[in-house]
Amino acid sequence: MAAALLAGALHVIIFWMESFAWEGPLARKTFGGTAEEARPHAFYAYNQGFYNLFLAVEVVLGTVLAWTAGGGLVWAGFALVVFGCASMLGAAIALAAKSAEHRAAAAKQGALPALALICLLASYLVG
Repeated sequence: MAAALLAGALHVIIFWMESFAWEGPLARKTFGGTAEEARPHAFYAYNQGFYNLFLAVEVVLGTVLAWTAGGGLVWAGFALVVFGCASMLGAAIALAAKSAEHRAAAAKQGALPALALICLLASYLVG
């Protein structure tokens, strides 16, 4: 679950960069280009940032449920974490498949969710 929480934290940072600091130095260092080049895409980045935030909320909520709830809510939490991390990983795979130039960014984006999914699968199989 720690890897899932780290993946969620990374997506909160991405949310911040895309939705509120799109033209700032961290976003430009991360995504490339200048503030002037980024400006026409700010509207779309703002929307994309909220997708990243909602994925992070899904993973954090799922983790809280899995750790603190009883009964069936533990499985609901587990399902939220798995689905959130799988969505994060799927987006990273889609980015890598679409753009060779962005494969390093996709690897960074997908590493934590992939690790989380591997750990969750292992914990499920071990019991």
